[in-house]
Amino acid sequence: MRIREQARDSAPRNPSNPHIRNSARLRVLVVAESFLPQVNGVTNSVRRVLDHLAAKGHEATLVAPTGPEKYAGFRVHVVRGARLPFYRDFRIGLETRRRLRKIMREFRPDVVHIASPATLGYQAAKVAGELGVPTVAIYQTDLVGFALRYDLPGGVRAMTALTRRIHLKVDRTLAPSTASLRQLELMGVPGLGRWPRGVDLQQFGPFRRSEELRKRLAPNGEALVGYIGRLAPEKELELLAELRSLPNLKLIIVGGGPEEKRLRKLLPDAEFLGVLHGEELAAAYASLDVFVHTGRHETYCQAAQEALASGVPVVAPKAGGPIDVITPGAGFLYPPGDAAAMTEFVRRLIEDPALREQTAATAVRSVRDRSWAAVNDLLVRHYREVIAERLQPDSAPGEIPATKEAS
Repeated sequence: MRIREQARDSAPRNPSNPHIRNSARLRVLVVAESFLPQVNGVTNSVRRVLDHLAAKGHEATLVAPTGPEKYAGFRVHVVRGARLPFYRDFRIGLETRRRLRKIMREFRPDVVHIASPATLGYQAAKVAGELGVPTVAIYQTDLVGFALRYDLPGGVRAMTALTRRIHLKVDRTLAPSTASLRQLELMGVPGLGRWPRGVDLQQFGPFRRSEELRKRLAPNGEALVGYIGRLAPEKELELLAELRSLPNLKLIIVGGGPEEKRLRKLLPDAEFLGVLHGEELAAAYASLDVFVHTGRHETYCQAAQEALASGVPVVAPKAGGPIDVITPGAGFLYPPGDAAAMTEFVRRLIEDPALREQTAATAVRSVRDRSWAAVNDLLVRHYREVIAERLQPDSAPGEIPATKEAS
């Protein structure tokens, strides 16, 4: 199966849509299963996409089960949703196709961007198909891994079927890593392309390191080892308990979620800082000596990438997104679920300052070309390709006429 590693800088030739014919600007309808005030990978990437579309002069609107009235100057349509019984902090969209059809007809999008599709995304894909609107789906949540971790009866089969059913209805599915592309390929999903995640190099960097914060968290000079992310079962955070065997170490936990109460009991010596944003979050990253990730079902692992940008060595499972995110020399990958191997890598970094310094320098260099502007320019090129393919149905897949239009 052909996988598009990157989109060509292209746009439709002689399109029937006057908006595209007369202007480089696009009208993008973004449908997201998750948005503010929820803080997670889906929300963060959707925010970055909307910010980029606004900065480039495109038009957009967002459909989500939560959110403010506007974001980045674009209208937000808050639709019906429900909380998951096993994860009360997370809402999923349950809007009818009738209302989605109304929204699409009023906005007249050139392309529909479906972020991490599940229930709402599936309905949006069906409506877009009925109306003949090109669709790009972003594979960002491993629903199959989610079902595995939560041990839902029949969940793996159901989530596999749902994932395949959703992605068979869209023109292109973009996944962030080679592991997730391979997973989708094995499910028989066509039209695959790669779209990684960017990192804000102005927000995250070694310059955010705070000696004041380090002294407050480790008054006796302990090494700071931290996890930053959602506190949920699929993150396998119980592995962090093994780190208690290492001397002169202070474990830092940043984030919130349904596992917090259990983790506080399991890790009584850890410092829980809660959910942080902006400069506080950046300082938390950069002030660590080592960043540890534990979950094996990450389609990308944005937290690891932000740690790398912050000049912090990363220790993560050799599975999913981290395989691509953590380049050789920027950290260490351990067998998924192997707490002893994870702890040994952390020990080596703590006890060898020269190794830690070298790994930190490599980490910073590894993300220099991963700005959000670069990856979102690539996303817009993917938009243009699917629009062109839909407008020229007789063209062979990937046979896109190049133009000089900018993203």
